[in-house]
Amino acid sequence: MQNLYQEVNTLDHRAVETFGLSEPIMMEHAASAIADYILQHFPIASSVLIVCGNGNNGADGRILARQLEGNYCVSLSYQSNTHYDVIVDALFGSGLNRAINSETAEIIDLLNSSKAFKIACDVPSGLYADGTLDPHTFRADSTITMGALKRSLFSDIAKEYVGEIHVANLGISRSRYETPSPWQLLDPCDLSLPLRTQISTHKGSYGHLAVICGEKIGASVIAGSAALRFGTGLVSLISNENVTVPYELMQSHSLPASSTAIALGMGLGREFCDDELSVLLDNTLPLVLDADIFYHPMFTKLLKRDSIILTPHPKEFTQILRVTGLADIDVTTLQNNRFTYVEQFCAAYPNAVLVLKGSNVIIGTGERFFINPLGTVTLAKGGSGDVLSGLIGALLAQKHPPLDAALQGSLAHTIAARRFDKNNYALTPYDLIERVSSL
Repeated sequence: MQNLYQEVNTLDHRAVETFGLSEPIMMEHAASAIADYILQHFPIASSVLIVCGNGNNGADGRILARQLEGNYCVSLSYQSNTHYDVIVDALFGSGLNRAINSETAEIIDLLNSSKAFKIACDVPSGLYADGTLDPHTFRADSTITMGALKRSLFSDIAKEYVGEIHVANLGISRSRYETPSPWQLLDPCDLSLPLRTQISTHKGSYGHLAVICGEKIGASVIAGSAALRFGTGLVSLISNENVTVPYELMQSHSLPASSTAIALGMGLGREFCDDELSVLLDNTLPLVLDADIFYHPMFTKLLKRDSIILTPHPKEFTQILRVTGLADIDVTTLQNNRFTYVEQFCAAYPNAVLVLKGSNVIIGTGERFFINPLGTVTLAKGGSGDVLSGLIGALLAQKHPPLDAALQGSLAHTIAARRFDKNNYALTPYDLIERVSSL
């Protein structure tokens, strides 16, 4: 995991005061990081346009020009009839706090229309500290951010603009430059699979997930199949009527006594009356909740439980915010302020674990927050969320703590999707479940 920061000015000041660095030294290192990237990726004599602003970001760009001069054909002024191999955006960086004026907007639009490889210095110009975008934002192929990772780079709407993200060393190791942060970025290496290390065990040793089977039976079958694939010893679908399920999944009309976790909400509809749901949930088993349960009158009562994971998509999260009285907003407002509303919910319900789906999944509980940046358009398909609920439910059933179940389930979900080697529009839930087995 890596630290994420809303701003790094305090880290810069700390580096100056504690380690004797100066602003010019840090600028030299910032420029050197971009220069090294260009040297590694582009042949000598390539043409490089560096577009500089007036602040520190522009100063980094001018130092970069000096460092590259002699090896590359460097320009500091844009000529629209000239072909460039590389464009470096050193206009604003993370310090932008005002709308971009019309003249600069025109420049950014021209840069975006170029076929050159585009590098953003620190953050793409037009990306604000809260993760929102100016209508005219530089679209980078690669962002080289200075000193530490900025949280704004990992908003959902920023994902189209940041490209690959690299952290520049400013003359001090990140372990010394950084301080503890409540926000963390997940890496693929953080995935920890529920591998079986004991030899003398049986199916009951690995938990029993009860999936409440609602009107849309397929959603529960997908979740149950994903749970079984991710290590749960037993999976039962709880239904009012006999339904056709895969042979490997069990079926029951009541909660099995051996149940160790419950998955509820996917395809639920109005299959169960309130009294029936109350009976099924009259226990202290850990829950993973999704979809329809967020619209059920019982939902706010369930929020009082100790072990609970919520897995909403953005529209469902606006419903959660509404029924809890935290905010009455639309999806667009949420997407522009995901960090803020996640923090508000987690402060109000510190015992719950929230998994807000998106291109960059946000996982939060209490005062701890994590971003999984591995989301992919491949997952934009009905049933993908049911797989996620099943993966998380599997870990809950195997007695993983709720936060760990959420983190590992989300990582497994996104990494499995990234291993889908066919066209990105073709993924089905069972393709995804199949790839979980070979993570």
